[in-house]
Amino acid sequence: MPDLTAKKKRPLWYNLSPLNLPLPGLVSIFHRVSGALLFLGLVWFLFLLDMSLASEDGFARFRGHVGHPLVKLLLLGFLWAYLHHFFAGIRYLFLDIDKGVDLAAARASSYAVLAVSLALTVLLGMRLW
Repeated sequence: MPDLTAKKKRPLWYNLSPLNLPLPGLVSIFHRVSGALLFLGLVWFLFLLDMSLASEDGFARFRGHVGHPLVKLLLLGFLWAYLHHFFAGIRYLFLDIDKGVDLAAARASSYAVLAVSLALTVLLGMRLW
């Protein structure tokens, strides 16, 4: 027969999946992910810049490389990461000076960050395609 007191002393498991987070929490996680993505993509961006500035042939290779649909999709993801990181960073600067820290304002600003970053990604991404 199992000891019931041993079961009561076990630590509780909390489901901390991001899907159960409120929107400000998701914006925070996306801010960190977009920052890491931009940092890791910096090597690729520098490679593309070097390729485009090396010579006329390098620029032609750059245009061929960037013209591929998968690369365009990747660039669209980097565009969203930049825009989201930028606008969420502005939101966090305001939160640092205690502007918009109450619940309603924090939720509204997180909705605004997502809406503006996605809308600008669509608008600027249409030029990419």
